[in-house]
Amino acid sequence: MKSLVAFFARLKMRFIWSWAGIRDAWVHQPSFRSWIWANFASLVLALVLPLSGGERAVILALGVLVLAAEAMNTAIEYTVDYISTDQHPLAGRAKDAASAGVFLTAIAAGVAWLVALCGLIWG
Repeated sequence: MKSLVAFFARLKMRFIWSWAGIRDAWVHQPSFRSWIWANFASLVLALVLPLSGGERAVILALGVLVLAAEAMNTAIEYTVDYISTDQHPLAGRAKDAASAGVFLTAIAAGVAWLVALCGLIWG
């Protein structure tokens, strides 16, 4: 019983910490807000268009993954900026690599939409 109580206490704290990260990204990161709105538009279109359940699931899941990639990008930017304010090529490369992760995830979401829309048009 003790371990179950401890499990739920840890789960509660994980939720609190995660929500704090989402809130911070919303408040301080314009790109995160942009991706939230893009995901909202994607959700509406996915629900309105006659897509299959699988297509909807892939599109919505990839949208969430874009948000996750943006959150990790933010974490890397915060960490690099905290470690040093000096300009260093490796710091720039770390930030660029994190940004590339967001970009590639967004491309995956775009490809899913492209395939789904092509299926509607030519299917």
